[in-house]
Amino acid sequence: MSLSRRTLLVAAAGTTLAACVPTTSPAPPVPTAAPVPTAASVPTAEPVAPTPTPTATAAPAPTPESPAPESPAPEVPAAESPAPEVPAPAPAPAAPAAVPTRAFITARYADAVPEAWGLDVPGVLTALPRAAAPAIALTFDACGGPGGSGYDAALVDTLRTHGVPATLFLNARWIDANPATFESLAADPLFEIANHGTAHRPLSVTGRSAYGIAGTRDPGEVHDEIAGNLAKLTALLGRPPAFFRSGTAHYDDVATRIAADLGQRIAGFSTNADGGATLPAAQVRRELLDAAPGAVVIAHMNHPGGGTAPGLAAALPTLLADGRTFTRLSDAFR
Repeated sequence: MSLSRRTLLVAAAGTTLAACVPTTSPAPPVPTAAPVPTAASVPTAEPVAPTPTPTATAAPAPTPESPAPESPAPEVPAAESPAPEVPAPAPAPAAPAAVPTRAFITARYADAVPEAWGLDVPGVLTALPRAAAPAIALTFDACGGPGGSGYDAALVDTLRTHGVPATLFLNARWIDANPATFESLAADPLFEIANHGTAHRPLSVTGRSAYGIAGTRDPGEVHDEIAGNLAKLTALLGRPPAFFRSGTAHYDDVATRIAADLGQRIAGFSTNADGGATLPAAQVRRELLDAAPGAVVIAHMNHPGGGTAPGLAAALPTLLADGRTFTRLSDAFR
């Protein structure tokens, strides 16, 4: 997509993205790992006196009058049935790495000054790696909050009908509003669940806004926006999600470094398929058909009745007939 066309689609997204208004209440505290005791805090055992080793006494040498006794023949044990093999226990799953605390992030980035802001800044992945480039990554956001907690069942049904994998970026508020749907999506191996933030805010350390949505104001709030939903998804899925996308997909380059510290890879996009769920079906179809190999496509799954689902349904048969393939982000970025 040319820059001007992409910019036009991004600008069109503002109407819908502004409807996903973040909550103003602070994010819930994020559980952090218990501190690991240092060597100085671990009590040492009392020293134990060494036990003396007894000295062996030599046996008297045999004399001619008393020949040395013959050693008895060793007893041969009776044959026993071999013991049954005991399978080795399965290795315990590795514990997830501890998420850095809010205090750590705040201290580390207290003096950091951002140098870039927008959709495509250092640390944002906007295309698949070369090895996966023949494929396309379809990604769908669910913003949550007022006007954003709907569920486009027709869109998901289309993906399932054609067996097309996708990465689903779910906001904490959307998950709370759709618990049964979340369980169904999380249990489906066709989909990968990713982190779409706690309150759907642009990610900034200076309060930058996008589409009228105020961004996070400092490193601590960046931590809260990422880590709040990270903790929720880790508890629900049993493992941390690998990818993150902020509300509005805007970042500064300090915020992307904080995301990396929290173990999250940021997924941008190269094709905006539905203009923030504002485009009609015919234009959604055209954007999908024009997506280049290796594209990361962004669209929305929280606006049923919009043009996204019918546009996808119209495009997928043609794409599949042309031999196009699709991938989840984690399968592409191994």
